[in-house]
Amino acid sequence: MENPYMPYPVRIDDIEIATEDKSLKTFKFVFLNEGDEEKFAYHAGQFAELSIPGVGEIPIGIASSPVEKGFVKFTVFKTGVVTSHLHNMKVGDIMGLRGPLGNWYPWDKLENKNVVIIGGGFAFTTLRSSIIYMLDPANRSKFKNIDVVYGARSPGMLLYRDELFEWEKRNDINMHITVDSTDDPSWKYHTGFVPQIVEQNAPKADQDTYAIICGPPIMIKFTQPSLTQLGYKPHQIIMSLENRMKCGIGMCGRCNIGKELVCKDGPVFTLDEINQTPKEY
Repeated sequence: MENPYMPYPVRIDDIEIATEDKSLKTFKFVFLNEGDEEKFAYHAGQFAELSIPGVGEIPIGIASSPVEKGFVKFTVFKTGVVTSHLHNMKVGDIMGLRGPLGNWYPWDKLENKNVVIIGGGFAFTTLRSSIIYMLDPANRSKFKNIDVVYGARSPGMLLYRDELFEWEKRNDINMHITVDSTDDPSWKYHTGFVPQIVEQNAPKADQDTYAIICGPPIMIKFTQPSLTQLGYKPHQIIMSLENRMKCGIGMCGRCNIGKELVCKDGPVFTLDEINQTPKEY
């Protein structure tokens, strides 16, 4: 990216309501200028700034995968001025996309390893990107066993439900889907909080097993002891700390944890790295 402050112009190509309460929508963007998609070369785990002229911008994890071509996707939670404005926009509207930003999951390091992906709520976006990347025919043989633990408050709040259930049918990935609670008698998956399901279903660690976590800070906090109990060492626990980011390029200092800037030095850190910072996670 030649100018980190200059967004690429993009058009909204599609909008999907992602949850039953309509608080989350998935936006599919296409680049207006030839060559911009190639310049916006990203890795699974990175984020970008969605920019609306005259309104503002917001940092959001990239939900599409690098192996998906011709578009880029973001799932956005309606929670403030910018996100509310975006939720009111229509297919065909023009806005900006700034990035890609931050680091990404260490895919080279994870090759020939077992990977456990753990997500909660709407933070599952970069994990969707990661799963699609790993399951791509060109990449699946690079990884050993893949386990996924994903939870939401209720069945209607699960993201990417069609894809979740399609992944469950495959024999090269182990899905563990859970909700905090439900009154639905037809619900056939787990009921319980993510840390509990991790403790009960995630594989025990050996030197070839790594865990990736992305979710609310409280979920990350309570999942760490569950993984420790299963034998995971701090360097085997990889976390994405996406909250509190603002400018995306380390200028405003809003996202610092000690000397680390989440948007620039992260958002991906190992627990070993986080243990060397102030205890904010």
